[in-house]
Amino acid sequence: MAELTTLLERCRQGDGLAWEALVRQFQGRIYAVALHYSRNSEEARDMAQEIFIRVYSRLGSFHGDHFVPWMLRLARNLCIDKLRRKKARPVSGEIAMDDAPEMVDEAPTPEENWFSDRKQQLVYRAMGRMSEQNREMILLKEIQGLNLQEIADLLQAPLGTVKSRSNRARLELARAVIALDPSYGA
Repeated sequence: MAELTTLLERCRQGDGLAWEALVRQFQGRIYAVALHYSRNSEEARDMAQEIFIRVYSRLGSFHGDHFVPWMLRLARNLCIDKLRRKKARPVSGEIAMDDAPEMVDEAPTPEENWFSDRKQQLVYRAMGRMSEQNREMILLKEIQGLNLQEIADLLQAPLGTVKSRSNRARLELARAVIALDPSYGA
C-alpha cells in the first residue's frame, strides 16, 4: 500500500514514469470493467483510455487509501455514461477510417489470458447469460477482488443489499454454468 501511495504522489507531481507504471499496474482491471459494459473489445480499449484520462485529471481530488475502489467507481460511471449517450444517439452509418495503418498491440491482456482456459471460458460464457446486475457483482467481487464493503461504497448501496446480491449472483452463475455444461452439476 505504501508503494501505491508513493506512486500516486509521484503521479500528482507530474512524473511520467510513475504514471506509466500506474497505468501498467491497473490497465487489465480497467479494460475488464470497460469490456464488461461495452461487450466489445475495440470499444473497451477506447473506454479504458478515456477512463485513464479521467483518473489522471482527477488524481488531485483523490485522498485516502482506497484507490482501487475510487478508480473503479470512476471507470464504472464513465462506462455507464458512455452507454447512455450511445443509446441516446445511435450511430447513423459507417465512419470512414484514415488510411494510416493502426498500431495494435497483439499481446493478450491479463483478462484474455484469464479467459483462455476452458473452465474460465465456460464461466465467461455463463456470465453472458446472467442479468446485468449479477454480472456486475461477479465482476467486482470475484474478478476485481473488491470486498463487500468496497462494493457497497462503489454502488452506494447498503452492505446487506450487497451481500444478498452477491449470493444471488453466485447462484445465478452456478445455474448458468450447469446449464452450459451439466457435468459440473454432478
